[in-house]
Amino acid sequence: MSGLQSAANIPELRRRVLFTLIMLAVYRMGVQIPTPGINGEALAAFFNQNASTLFGMFNMFSGGALSNFSIFALGIMPYISASIIIQLLTVVIPQLEALKKEGQSGTRKITQYTRYGTVFLSVIQGTFIAVGLEGMTGPGGQAIVLLPGIQFKLMTMLTLTSGTAFIMWLGEQMTERGIGNGISLIIFAGIVARGPAAIVNSIQLVKAGEISLFFVPFLILFMLAVVATIVFFETSQRRIPIQYAKRVVGRKVYGGQSSHLPLKINISGVIPPIFASSIMMFPATIGSFIHIDWVQRVSAAMHPGTIYYYICYIGMIVFFCFFYTAVTFKPDDVAENLKKNGGFIPGIRPGKKTAEFIDKVLTRLTVVGAIYLSTVCVLPTVLISQFNIPFFFGGTALLIVVGVGIDTISQIESHLHMRNYEGFMKQGRIKGRR
Repeated sequence: MSGLQSAANIPELRRRVLFTLIMLAVYRMGVQIPTPGINGEALAAFFNQNASTLFGMFNMFSGGALSNFSIFALGIMPYISASIIIQLLTVVIPQLEALKKEGQSGTRKITQYTRYGTVFLSVIQGTFIAVGLEGMTGPGGQAIVLLPGIQFKLMTMLTLTSGTAFIMWLGEQMTERGIGNGISLIIFAGIVARGPAAIVNSIQLVKAGEISLFFVPFLILFMLAVVATIVFFETSQRRIPIQYAKRVVGRKVYGGQSSHLPLKINISGVIPPIFASSIMMFPATIGSFIHIDWVQRVSAAMHPGTIYYYICYIGMIVFFCFFYTAVTFKPDDVAENLKKNGGFIPGIRPGKKTAEFIDKVLTRLTVVGAIYLSTVCVLPTVLISQFNIPFFFGGTALLIVVGVGIDTISQIESHLHMRNYEGFMKQGRIKGRR
């Protein structure tokens, strides 16, 4: 409470928080505005029937906008996809890699390419969704599109593309003028907005006797333990000590200080679970459209709750953890920069030996991070299949919510400490654990 009071006493921070809340309110209002030409009841029934497919995942990230088929139905996923594609292309295309090293001007150029990529992906996804909706019907056989045709396709594509572009603008405005990362906060708001409905549904199941009342306290404690575990791992670091050699320039001696290289346990963040979930939901999605014997058998075998699903899901999370870490973190570059700045790891020779040591530590950390992500992401399917929990607790959604919460609080802490105010934590700014 003292941290909140301190935050309210800083006019600039107060304006930033208020601006962020207003932008999030605008986003949530847009989620309720439907796209014209859609039978809302038939579409909602279709999504309820296909909640375990890719549609359910995209609907979660859009905060229910896809099931309502609002003007924000595509959500921020095209922007995230474009960002990941551009980030991966910087490793393959030398021109993009050179832009990345140019500093602020290069970053602005890459951001511009990301915006173009977002619009391009939105046009493609909007067109495919419009074409797909015309051939879909609700569980009762009622048509989802009221007036199919070229006009509906063009209107839907333009509406969804404009909605995604507006969300992208909202996110950038929140990052610049508000507090926290705007894009992450939009995803955060979409996930959290579905929380009250899940809680009400759980209460109704308890009243109906489908969930034992004695099981509820255990479930609450278990949820708190999972959140605490995520916070612990997301803030934990392996700090490699760095020593800088002394340099004599004229009559002055520079350097000689000690520092450290912080390596997070979960360097890849939520990218591996997102990729793995998308791939694992393809069989269920294909099975809902193609009614062929062997397709239906594969779809049933890869349904959440089966042993094949767990094995493949965990395997893909581990693979993407190592792949994304290898793409985004270069031990050779780190070792070269340390050598140029006169830094070295005590007991390790500069250059190649330093790169090998960092790579060895990074590999061990990635193994621990992959085990941690796999455990958290498998929790939802276990809870649903074994204990009849009516909502997905854990997984990608919880990782995003906790991660964005930690990042936002850290930024508020930074504003407070810049003005010598006491932060939320009595011990000072949030720090990583060694």
